Amino acid sequence: MKKRQSSQKPFAFQGQFPDEEVLLVFRRHIIAMRKGFYALAIPFVLGAIPYLLFPDRLEFLWFPIIGLGLGVLGFLYHWIGWHFSVFIVTSKRLRQIRQKGLFSRSMIDLELHKIQNTSVSSPSFTASMLGFGTIVIQTYVGDLMLDRIEHPQKTYDALLEVLHEYGGREQTTKGEYEEAIQ
Repeated sequence: MKKRQSSQKPFAFQGQFPDEEVLLVFRRHIIAMRKGFYALAIPFVLGAIPYLLFPDRLEFLWFPIIGLGLGVLGFLYHWIGWHFSVFIVTSKRLRQIRQKGLFSRSMIDLELHKIQNTSVSSPSFTASMLGFGTIVIQTYVGDLMLDRIEHPQKTYDALLEVLHEYGGREQTTKGEYEEAIQ
């Protein structure tokens, strides 16, 4: 989680409005990339088995090397999805950017004043020990679940601070209210 300090260079992203200030940038925990670690380890281990069974046959030494190369490719595929998936909180909205693989990208924008409620949880013992959890953002149309977020309590507190400062619902004056009900 990166909270922008006044001395830091401002973070900017494509689609940012001119009067919008980035306040908070965070991403999912590294545990969200566990499939990438499996993709790295499994081909290497499977490739190493023939050489471990027949160590005198040097031509089998290529199998773990090829397995490692394939594993690195699988790992990079998952790393790209994790690294380029990010949550950006600005003075106007929350933007969720989800990268899946090399070419699939989705974005969700949620205006801060449309957020009704937020909650945080660490769903398991493992989540508590490794420091990741889920933040649920409730709106009129449904819930936005931010799962496997790194340091969920710190991120939640920073998000609440932003919502308190910038997310106030649009205030209606007494005259506007009376006009609306007539």
